[in-house]
Order: sequence, then C-alpha cells, then structure tokens
Amino acid sequence: MLYRGFVNLVNRLPLPSLAVQKWIAIAVVVSQGGIAVTGSVVRVTASGLGCTTWPQCHPGSFVPTGTSTAPWFHQAVEFGNRLLTFVVVATAAAVVIAVTRAARRREVLFYAWLMPLSTVAQAVIGGITVLTGLLWWTVAIHMLVSMAMVWLSVILVHKIDQPDDGVDVVVLPKQLRWLTALSGVALAGTLVAGTMVTGAGPHAGDKSPERTVARLDLDITNLVHLHAELLVGYLSLLVGLGFALYAVGARAAITLRMKVVVGLVLAQAAVGLVQFWTDVPAVLVTIHVALAGACTAATAALYAAGRVREPAPAGVTPTTAGVASN
Repeated sequence: MLYRGFVNLVNRLPLPSLAVQKWIAIAVVVSQGGIAVTGSVVRVTASGLGCTTWPQCHPGSFVPTGTSTAPWFHQAVEFGNRLLTFVVVATAAAVVIAVTRAARRREVLFYAWLMPLSTVAQAVIGGITVLTGLLWWTVAIHMLVSMAMVWLSVILVHKIDQPDDGVDVVVLPKQLRWLTALSGVALAGTLVAGTMVTGAGPHAGDKSPERTVARLDLDITNLVHLHAELLVGYLSLLVGLGFALYAVGARAAITLRMKVVVGLVLAQAAVGLVQFWTDVPAVLVTIHVALAGACTAATAALYAAGRVREPAPAGVTPTTAGVASN
C-alpha cells in the first residue's frame, strides 16, 4: 500500500532520460566514495570525537557549540562529515525516484533501493562508532561498508545503462568470470587487512588527553606485511586475468577496464610504500583511502563487464537469463 502510494506520487514527476538516470547513479558512486574520504580526514585530524554524541553533535545540540570542550576545528571537521551524509541521502533518494519513475526492471530497482537502505545502516554504524569512543573495529566496519556500497553503486550504474527489454549476454568464459570474482575477493581481503593496519596505527581519530582510544594490540609491522602480501596476491590475479583476456580476444571495453584497475592498484601500492617509509603522514592516508575507493569501483566495473544486457535480436524474447557465451 505504501509503496503503491510512493509510485503514484513519483509518477507525477517528469520522466527522466537514460542519461539523467546514469548521471544520478554516478553521483551516488561519488558520494559513497567521497564520504569515506572525508571520514579519513576526520580520523587523521583527530576530530573523531569533535561531536561527542549521536545523533546530536553534543548533548542538547545538533550543531557544534561553544560550550563543548572539543576544539572548534575538530567540531567543524566532524560536523562537516556528518553534513555530507545528507548529500549521500539525497543522491540515494534521487536514484530511487528516477528509476521508479522510469519504470525500470526489477533488478535495477533492487540495486537502487540498496542505496538509501545502506545509508541508514551507515548512519547507525557511525553512531555506534562515536558512542563507543572510536573503537578500532567499529571504524573498520564503517570503512568496509562504504567500500561495499561503492561496489554496489557501480553495479547499479552498469544495470541502469542496459536496456530493460534486452537479453543477458555472457561475453567472457565462465572461468574468467570466476577469476574476476576472485579478484574482488582478494580486494576485500586487502581492504580488511588495511583497516587492521589503521586500527594499530598512529591515527586513532582522537588525541584528547581526557580519554584514550582503544587500538588493535598487534604488531603493526606484521600487519603491514600481511596487507602488502594480500595486495600482491590481488595484483597477481589481475595480471593473470589480463593475459587471459587478451588470449580469448576480449572486447576492448573489458581490456580497457583491466588496464585502469591495474594502474590504480600500482598507484595504491606506491602510496602505501611511501606511507610506510615516511611514518604515515596524514595527507597520504586520505589519498590511500581515495585510491581504495577508486580500486573498488574499477574492480566492480571490470566484474560487471563480463555479463552485459544487449537489445534483443528480432524474434528473441527478452529475458533475464544468460543466452550466449564465448
């Protein structure tokens, strides 16, 4: 009943073109990755408890206040990150409205609705992070969920860009699609290890003398080596996949995406090495997080490219099942 009323209301709006739908979905990708970057700025500037509670910034106030013991700079940085949540919410709501008004197919609607639902979940996780005093594992979950949403929002762009009345065409052999999925798993492991390095590292998110932020009590050098070895495994899978793509004569769009992924991973590796050699300067932490989002988005785009939806040939009934392989 509620959803039907929502659809009736949305149907009064102008019909969005495919280009408008795509640009809104791209804005979702940028906002999901962007809030992870601003979150890293909060952490490296020790502004994580600039707002001392949640959902309010301070008890009795939703905005920074001069009565707080937190410095104004820290309050402004943390509050600014919270304000960016409204941008994430706005883009997530906009993509749901756009694809609903355009009466897109069910899978597009499914991925679109994941955006606002995940934003609510992230807000709750962010609240738990503040209320628990920036426990390292809550910060890690916050980051990992952001990366998961970057992945899903890229898949949403891919789905939106394909015709509803088309047929699914498998453009890569099953073995290579599995290898592409495995590279995504390797990326996930690398990201998890990266959050552990952060949990044991020097940027706890708060340096107030009145409280101590609990850290991951493991040797950071060993964690860095684990993170680096997982990155090498991830890159090795990509290199092997790249050779296989050329061996089977993969489409130019797929090989281009592969080159972008490898380039981003190499850049990420270089930043990580410089971080290790220079005692983790704050600016490189933010760049590292931004590149993590870019690597996630690019890997998701590569994974999605293995199966596309194309206009149905004459006499072929549109379907959601795979219809061809090579």
